[in-house]
Amino acid sequence: MFPIAPVTESSVDEKVAQTLGRLREMFGEQPLPEPFFVYGHVPAFLQDFYMNFKKFVWTDGQITAKTKATLAIAVCAVKKCQPWLKIMAARAKELGLSEQYITDTIAVAATCEMYNVFFKFRDISGSDIYSGMAVGLRAHTFANTSLDDQTVELINVVISDINSCKPCTSGHVEKSRQLGTSHEALQESIQCAATMLAGVSFLNAVQ
Repeated sequence: MFPIAPVTESSVDEKVAQTLGRLREMFGEQPLPEPFFVYGHVPAFLQDFYMNFKKFVWTDGQITAKTKATLAIAVCAVKKCQPWLKIMAARAKELGLSEQYITDTIAVAATCEMYNVFFKFRDISGSDIYSGMAVGLRAHTFANTSLDDQTVELINVVISDINSCKPCTSGHVEKSRQLGTSHEALQESIQCAATMLAGVSFLNAVQ
């Protein structure tokens, strides 16, 4: 059964065709990315993903479309989904973000994963011994890229959440709030990341 080939437009039912049409309106003259045709095997998923993607990943809201593209890139990178990473990198460039910015985003996400491993170990080890030990891991990446502090913290929040690191998530949420990020912006950042994670997880599983 796997991998699953994308559906063809001539083979889909009216509901899928309608959703693909709405997606074409979003993407304009650009070719419609192949993942949407893969999701077409499950019309309900395609419709859910389209609606969430349009609202939480593609358009301005509580956070800008540029920030949403940044968070989407971070999710695609840590979940190793090349098709979506290429799509969202192209989106970021379309919005005016540089290749260096995109690479910096991936580096920040990777550094966050490193810290997640350490602090999650502290949290679940069952021993207080490690709490008093120095972290010992360098993380200059958080402060030495082309990304602003608020964006770095939003990446750290969503990646820490995806990696189920409670101390990292709570710590970065607090720092984000100190930097002036609203509760609504934080929630939308998680909605953006959750949407991309759903799309990435489906695509990775079937291809």
